[in-house]
Amino acid sequence: MATPAKLCNILRGITRLSLDYSITLSSLNSFAGSQIHTSAACSASKFKRAMRPNVDTSLGMGRTRYDKVVESMDKYTVRPLKMHNGAGRGPDGRIWTHGIGGGAKRNFRMVDFVRKGINETEPLVEKVDTIIYDPNRSAILALVASGTHKRYIIATENMKKGDIIKSSSHIPRMAVKPREGDSHPLGALPINTIVCCIELFPGQGGILARAGNSSGQLIRKVDGRCIIKIPSKREINVSEHCVATVGRTMLKEGRDVIGKAGRNRWLGIRPQSGLWHRKTGRFGRKLRAPPAMVTYNKPKPPPPTIYQFSS
Repeated sequence: MATPAKLCNILRGITRLSLDYSITLSSLNSFAGSQIHTSAACSASKFKRAMRPNVDTSLGMGRTRYDKVVESMDKYTVRPLKMHNGAGRGPDGRIWTHGIGGGAKRNFRMVDFVRKGINETEPLVEKVDTIIYDPNRSAILALVASGTHKRYIIATENMKKGDIIKSSSHIPRMAVKPREGDSHPLGALPINTIVCCIELFPGQGGILARAGNSSGQLIRKVDGRCIIKIPSKREINVSEHCVATVGRTMLKEGRDVIGKAGRNRWLGIRPQSGLWHRKTGRFGRKLRAPPAMVTYNKPKPPPPTIYQFSS
């Protein structure tokens, strides 16, 4: 027979489950219906993807991880948004991902990964206003301005305040002279150019080589297609109209230096359990043939619609 204390715990758990589930769904749906407007044609799908829950496959069941919930916005803003840390717990209030919790509070900044010109011939000229540290990624952000509009982009290695950068969508007959920080279609760049923030499909926004100190290399061009070697040493085949940024992304200084156990707690990483952990051989030496080249011809289907259930 259940004691009064056990009944209280059961009722408390049911209440917390209903509250967490309704709050999470309402936050996600409020953002999914938002639209982002900016002169640089920011990609709303990128911001929606940032708000969707992460997929945790460590348990082998594809469970969803509601570890971060960001306040919703109806339009693009450079204001840092408040972000709630769920400490690895799901909508039921139970731990879904271990080793997460605590740490310094973080703010979310909307990063625009779509860089293109004003039209097919006229480039978009912007000035770097400041270089900003972002706690949610290993790369550094740059706040750029053009006219009355500002936005965040991924900063390149030698970018500094006051630089003038250009975003072009034109493919000339002769290859352009690459300059770090500028963005061009891959068909306009010469062979062996170092690029970052690479698109897989035209207009989709930078997907590859966005982490700190990462880059890809344009190897060759064949029949309107461009072959790029990405950081994983794999070669990909994309359209020549896909846009990429010239240069290597900027890396945070001192990111790999932990120094003490307390710094891990600042980063929101909790200590592991004292139980025995099996060694999987994940970092063992492997001699394997290079993977085959991947060709991207059509984009993925749109994500499923998120429905809100009323109580």
